[in-house]
Amino acid sequence: MNVSRRTVSLGGLGLLAATSLSSTAASAEGLISDLMEGSDEFADAVEAYIYGYPLVTMEMTRRVITNVAEPVGTKGPMGQLIKLREYPNASFRDVTAPNADTLYTTAFLDVGDEPWVVSLPDLNDRYALFPMLDGWTTVFDVPGKRTTGTEAQTFAITGPGWEGALPDGVKQYKSPTSIVWLLGRIYCTGTPEDYAAVHKIQDEVKLYPLSAWGKEWTPPAGKVDPSIDMKTAVRDQVNKMDAVEYFTLLAELLKRNPPNAADAPMLEKLAQIGIVPGQDFDKSKFDPAFAKRIPELGFAKIMLHFKFSDGDIKNIDGWGFTTKTGIYGTNYVQRALITAIGLGANRPQDAVYPTSQKSAGGIVRRKYDGAEKYVLTFKKGLTPPVSGFWSLTMYDENYFFVDNPLNRYSISERQPLKANADGSIDLLIQNESPGADKESNWLPAPKGRFILMMRLYWPNESDPSIIDGSWTIPPVKKVG
Repeated sequence: MNVSRRTVSLGGLGLLAATSLSSTAASAEGLISDLMEGSDEFADAVEAYIYGYPLVTMEMTRRVITNVAEPVGTKGPMGQLIKLREYPNASFRDVTAPNADTLYTTAFLDVGDEPWVVSLPDLNDRYALFPMLDGWTTVFDVPGKRTTGTEAQTFAITGPGWEGALPDGVKQYKSPTSIVWLLGRIYCTGTPEDYAAVHKIQDEVKLYPLSAWGKEWTPPAGKVDPSIDMKTAVRDQVNKMDAVEYFTLLAELLKRNPPNAADAPMLEKLAQIGIVPGQDFDKSKFDPAFAKRIPELGFAKIMLHFKFSDGDIKNIDGWGFTTKTGIYGTNYVQRALITAIGLGANRPQDAVYPTSQKSAGGIVRRKYDGAEKYVLTFKKGLTPPVSGFWSLTMYDENYFFVDNPLNRYSISERQPLKANADGSIDLLIQNESPGADKESNWLPAPKGRFILMMRLYWPNESDPSIIDGSWTIPPVKKVG
């Protein structure tokens, strides 16, 4: 199977980077104009679709990722760790917008029947984070260097309604839902020596059910379900469901993945169309004439939020990004949008992913083109303010790495960046080498179109900070 952004966006691997967003939003406007005014039932059903989109998408993602007998590549059975061992190169096509900064250690869990225990080794001060997402895509906790430090630690993830005692020294993280996605990231420089060090850490991460505490435990082989579609993109699988199929699955998922207390007003609307948590979908309360239009209009409204987000999505000097990820409250449309374009996104305190497709300057901003030369200049002392790390990654127009003589796909402080006489730092973005004396600051571009993505891990939360707007990314300017 070829896993693409449309299939699985592993851990927000390029938030706001889907190339079709603008066209999707444009076509959505026409669909919204056809909304069947005067039908409260129809309007409630569209809202219900948006509300349930993260839970349904998470479940379909879980099915595809875990439908294997043993861990391989980006997949692994339920309750088993998936360990990505190296960064991809320019020939890699399994995931769009890959990163060359962190190695993933992930797993899908079902904590509805019993807790699962995670043991992390001593990270020796290495940056890492292990966010846990519930079925609604909320990041309900984030063990890691920012929050719990880097010493060895053991914690248990408990499900909704679980009551019991944990072994001494085991911290409890309460998941609001039975579905949990552990989405660990460990910083790695990509050298052979650092790969070996991170592999050792990955191999020392342990995952097992609480019932196996103190015992030798070997995970059973995964069960492969041949009925699961392993070829069609997850988002396409979700979007092609008619409303009856969609709401039937949503109602089933609500039995083990309860809504939040703040969702009470939305639950009243769901009840009007036959969806009551803990019960099967009551089709008798739903007009089958709406079955096709509701998914079309529901997804159209989700994608329109990208264009008309009322501040949820920002665009500053050619950089598009959001700081409203991970925790959504009752902002259901923002939650659904991030699910659609950046499933697995971190809290902004852990990571922000600004993306740029056009250079600044001039009356009309033009898409980046390798036939031109560009520069991103950080003034003295104004490199990205982060406690984790920052990087700038180069992608071609399809969000894949670009083959280049340095095998360099991103640039960051890992490189020995040379400062100018005034202390500023230029990142040179172009196809041809700027010369051996400047290659330390060179981010190689393809000959054609390209896209830039910045990763800001553990950004400052106060001045200067991208989170509160007291720091902004400088514009990328065309040279000459």
